[in-house]
Amino acid sequence: MNSREHILSKIKAIPRDEKPLPKIPDFSFEGDLAEKFTQSIQFNKGEIVGAGDLAGIIAQNKFKKILSLVSSFEALANTELPADSHQLKDLDLAIIEGQFGVAENAAIWLTDENMGLRALPFITEHLVIVLKKNSLVTNMHEAYKKISLAHSGFGLFIAGPSKTADIEQSLVIGAHGAKSLRVVLM
Repeated sequence: MNSREHILSKIKAIPRDEKPLPKIPDFSFEGDLAEKFTQSIQFNKGEIVGAGDLAGIIAQNKFKKILSLVSSFEALANTELPADSHQLKDLDLAIIEGQFGVAENAAIWLTDENMGLRALPFITEHLVIVLKKNSLVTNMHEAYKKISLAHSGFGLFIAGPSKTADIEQSLVIGAHGAKSLRVVLM
């Protein structure tokens, strides 16, 4: 018997008791989910806006190329979803719908169904996500349970505008994607 086989046989001879997996505690939350979500989105440098505020935001920021994949905001759009994501290169504002939001960290779940093109939430200069208040969940444990129930080929969480702090130790907003994230809670 060589040394490798000797070591492996000694390891296999060690008695092992089966131990149950740890129980995941109930991370219950008491309070208003919409209020907690609002605090979390603000902490992430995003903002909550009213549905009626979008026209004013568009005018104030002088957004020129606007795309909406949400039927109730199509009147604000002046461009349609192209077949090729390269044609989105100068998109000022995209309005899309989120499937659900997580109150503890303001993460919003999106799939192909919401984005039209996967590049959309990253290539647009500014992003608006429309989210139903009754779709909010407490925490990521609930979110992952909800994701496992639905089948999607692609999905991601967005929890604020793009940001990084690794460039000369200063926070840079919009480094890798949208410069702003506004959420319309309906």
